[in-house]
Amino acid sequence: MQKPRLTLAAAALVATLPFLQGCVPAVIVGGAAAGVLTAHDRRSTGTQTDDETAEWKAMQSTPAQYKELTHANFTSYNRRLLITGEVPSDEAKSGIEAKVRMIDGIREVYNELGIGPASSLGSRSTDSFITSKVKARLVDTNQVSANHIKVVTERGIVYLMGIVSEREAKVAVAVARTTDGVRKVVNVMEVVSEDETRRIDNQTLGARNPPTQSAPVEKR
Repeated sequence: MQKPRLTLAAAALVATLPFLQGCVPAVIVGGAAAGVLTAHDRRSTGTQTDDETAEWKAMQSTPAQYKELTHANFTSYNRRLLITGEVPSDEAKSGIEAKVRMIDGIREVYNELGIGPASSLGSRSTDSFITSKVKARLVDTNQVSANHIKVVTERGIVYLMGIVSEREAKVAVAVARTTDGVRKVVNVMEVVSEDETRRIDNQTLGARNPPTQSAPVEKR
């Protein structure tokens, strides 16, 4: 009797995710879910925490005079901050960026704010759906881990973040630009060598999942 209730609860959570994008880290921060996300992330645990803190600080830093007419999203990955959404003027766009650049630890800022009215809930829901499709297609390729690519969609424009090799970057871009509904792809990924991705993966995954010791073999 418990399974139907669990299924309905899960479905309800998924349905609300498009409207809780900024709250997702808080929802999954505890328990096994957080452990899985950390283990498959190429950022250190400390950097992940710094990124979440930077996003929170960025949201709080929006100047009061722009808040009412502004819809801004802040996504930090490896201390590189992406700003997306809509603002009423160039002055608001510059003002928000200036505040964000004052946050300690941010290495780079990508200001992709559009000038115009805030997007509708319908548009944001469509963007969330596009993001989910891109992530699903990344999984289907079996060539790049979706956990290594951060996908952000705004007004049909897909932004790709992550720490990836040149090969992985090309795969991710190809997947995103051929996904239905995508108007444009903006590549904000941090490209490193294949050797470096292997080193990071071995360091993060290997440390948490040490190889099983082989059983001894006796010859008779």
